[in-house]
Amino acid sequence: MQSQQSQQPTQTTQTVQTTRTLTGRSPVPLRGSPARQAAVVALTALAPASWGTTYAVTTELLPPGHALFSGLMRALPAGLIGLAITRVLPRGDWWWKAAVLGVLNIGALYPLLFLAAERLPGGVAATLGATQPLLVAGLAIAVLHDRPTAWRWSWGVIGVIGVGLVVLGPRARLDAVGVLAGLGGTAAMACGIVLMKRWGRQAGVGPLTLAGWQLTAGGLLLLPLAFAIEGAPPRIDAGAAVGYLWLGSVGGLIAHMLWFRGIGRLPVGASAPLVLLSPLVAAAVGIALGESLSLLQTVGFVLALAALLAAQLNAPINAPRWERMRSGRMGRGRG
Repeated sequence: MQSQQSQQPTQTTQTVQTTRTLTGRSPVPLRGSPARQAAVVALTALAPASWGTTYAVTTELLPPGHALFSGLMRALPAGLIGLAITRVLPRGDWWWKAAVLGVLNIGALYPLLFLAAERLPGGVAATLGATQPLLVAGLAIAVLHDRPTAWRWSWGVIGVIGVGLVVLGPRARLDAVGVLAGLGGTAAMACGIVLMKRWGRQAGVGPLTLAGWQLTAGGLLLLPLAFAIEGAPPRIDAGAAVGYLWLGSVGGLIAHMLWFRGIGRLPVGASAPLVLLSPLVAAAVGIALGESLSLLQTVGFVLALAALLAAQLNAPINAPRWERMRSGRMGRGRG
């Protein structure tokens, strides 16, 4: 009996160490206090809330017709600053993993986001992202083998219905290219979220480092494309400089650092619905700039907000099912 008791801590330690090695980060405790959970959710929510200002900044401050250049200015300077602060480079297979994540979360997302913002009203462009929780849920089944609960699916559908009410409002101006760009950016980010949950982080690497890697990789992708497709950079006046500074700092490096930190700690079913804050903030900014919402659009936003909040209920900060099952198998194999 004493021998078995003495072996138990060793087996647990070995399992934790193995999980840390494979996921690339220290394992997150399965449960935390409600206050701690709320703090993680609140900090993570600041990222999509800041992204909701992208549409107003784009239309009010940035030069039109330069979606690739705007994405470049938002990504590359912020990424280089992140690298300069952390001074950590990828190792091994994290070179290509960081490149893939940078393409999905930055290189593809940013220009599509700016293109949608240029061709659609702010509220319409932002609310297209509400389909992301359903895309993430579907990808989680295929990649993580983690099936969302009926609760998650139901509120995901309600969130999309709420978005539909806003998009199909009487004053909505739907542009096919803008809609496709918005949905394409949403799909790219959904793939990025699921792959980040699958790969975790390189051992010893924090969210700021990961944000620097991805912003730099995405910016380097956009650098030749911006000049090859759009030609010479546009004239940057004082307003555009302020817009790029805001999008690169608060909406870029800081937002992605908080977002990547939250993705590592929250289940995908709880983190993905937080993107609904983006259209809500965009709508609030639009109202402040003189736009108005019909009764039907207001109902849609209420439904979207309800879906966002409901997704956080009964959603403790757990390791994904696939990760817990894998850890359990490792523990039994070492016993």
